[in-house]
Amino acid sequence: MKYQLAIIGGGPAGYTAAEAAGKAGLSVVLFEKQNLGGVCLNEGCIPTKTLLYSAKTYDGARHASKYAVNVAEASFDLPKIIARKQKVVRKLVLGVKGKLTAHGVNIVSGEAVIVDNHHVQCGEETYECDNLLLCTGSETFIPPIPGVDRVPYWTHRDALDNKELPASLVVIGGGVIGMEFASFFNSLGVQVTVVEMLDEILGGMDKELSALLRAEYAKRGIRFLTGTKVTALSEASSAEGIPQVQVSYEDAQGTGSVVAHKLLMSVGRRPVTKGFGLENLNLEKTERGSIRVDGHMQTSLPGVYVCGDLTGFSLLAHTAVREAEVAVHHIIGKEDVMSYRAIPGVVYTNPEIAGVGETEESLQKKGIAYRALKLPMAYSGRFVAENEGVNGVCKLLLADDDTVLGAHVLGNPASEIITLAGMAIELRLTIGQWKKIVFPHPTVGEIFREMV
Repeated sequence: MKYQLAIIGGGPAGYTAAEAAGKAGLSVVLFEKQNLGGVCLNEGCIPTKTLLYSAKTYDGARHASKYAVNVAEASFDLPKIIARKQKVVRKLVLGVKGKLTAHGVNIVSGEAVIVDNHHVQCGEETYECDNLLLCTGSETFIPPIPGVDRVPYWTHRDALDNKELPASLVVIGGGVIGMEFASFFNSLGVQVTVVEMLDEILGGMDKELSALLRAEYAKRGIRFLTGTKVTALSEASSAEGIPQVQVSYEDAQGTGSVVAHKLLMSVGRRPVTKGFGLENLNLEKTERGSIRVDGHMQTSLPGVYVCGDLTGFSLLAHTAVREAEVAVHHIIGKEDVMSYRAIPGVVYTNPEIAGVGETEESLQKKGIAYRALKLPMAYSGRFVAENEGVNGVCKLLLADDDTVLGAHVLGNPASEIITLAGMAIELRLTIGQWKKIVFPHPTVGEIFREMV
């Protein structure tokens, strides 16, 4: 069994590459040990956004009176919310499988192991390939906190399938995943505490806007312990005898603890590098220990490519998709190169927060001169019409010559309009050139035109 391209991992990078290569006429084999779609489709991007949309709809119903709509009594059914999430995932997984099958991709279920750069073994079979693409994704990182092996805790996977609401929840980690789950459970009435080691939530996002989002959720009842290190975990019991988890911590003020019925571990993810024979390739690595790739996603071994989380650069599905396209284009001889100038980052809280390009913090670290422009989202008529009593902020970062370097938005629908800024950054437009583009009115995206 010889193929022109063998792909290990059926997540966003893997299935995108398989479809693109199949369309181009290459013979392709794709190995996936669990479910097509990877973490993103099965237990990440899609299921979390499905749950968050249910929570957002519930929030909308509860506050419908702000829009002169009367809802007698809003309620929700958590088991049905979970069931709908599962239905959405099944539908999309079948869609991915259908696309791959339509383009002649051989999908092999099982654990693939690299023999060398031209041979992959799965079960009893050995597959020969001209090119090898590694898209093994990432896994939840569980920090070695004292007591972690003696207390029950959720990972994001457990939280996604839980059908009973806890009375209280402690989330360790105030990053993207932690904040999205904090938002979901807060909307459904759970008492939530977020413990974050850094001095602000959402590390990597714009600090000023992250602080505003934290303040908004603090008003809604979420307790934030930032600049706080978890020192120990232990079991505790409530007055009713219900098992709980005690989280001990230390911060600038000293030590303390918080007790909750459930604990969610959400300190981040790390690339999967073991269990599939990566060591048999002896690929060159970066100073940070990640696999070194060039602008075509090719490693130090010709014909071997790496895309997605395994590069250690950007653990985002949309980055992986673009990297996969670039890799396949190089294999088929089509001119293309990967650019990381404008990789959007989105947190699907309510309100959403999104950013693309440089942040003020990254520019200061690099010593690059810039100026920041800020406007309340209320400068957009559409935003005012759809966000009664809600504030938001748009920030642009410009170079000395007015080239757009970064854009950051707090307010719905930040996830949908941030691409406008991403295109401006990728194309190196000045703010003046960008403003010459005609934006439809009224749209929230018009906020970018209002900046100058």
